[in-house]
Amino acid sequence: MNLRGRNKVDPTFNMSSMTDIVFLLLIFFMLTSTLVTVSAIDVLLPKAGGKTESNKSVAVTITNDALFYIDKTKVSSSSLESKIIASVGADKKKTIVIRGHKEASYKNVMKVIDIANKNKLKMILAVKGK
Repeated sequence: MNLRGRNKVDPTFNMSSMTDIVFLLLIFFMLTSTLVTVSAIDVLLPKAGGKTESNKSVAVTITNDALFYIDKTKVSSSSLESKIIASVGADKKKTIVIRGHKEASYKNVMKVIDIANKNKLKMILAVKGK
């Protein structure tokens, strides 16, 4: 009596189907990785240099009592624009450093920013470091 089965199991493994799957996955991930966008806004960041020239900037300070100062000189709200333009000069190469108190009204800081934008002046918002 012959008890051996007719179907023999082949112990070799065919790798062609496995390589097909690997190549399909590789192509899938290569295509989907090009579609991923970074959730950040592209901006040109300024380069920081070690040297700063104090004569190239005009400090505009806004206190929490809505008082405006241009380089330690108190200025009224109505004459702020003319005084900023006079202190910057005709060449407009000086930068305005806006130094608002942390409890200053937002509208007062925006007033200085609007003046700088309207006159096409460069400005920097000063913040306290760590």
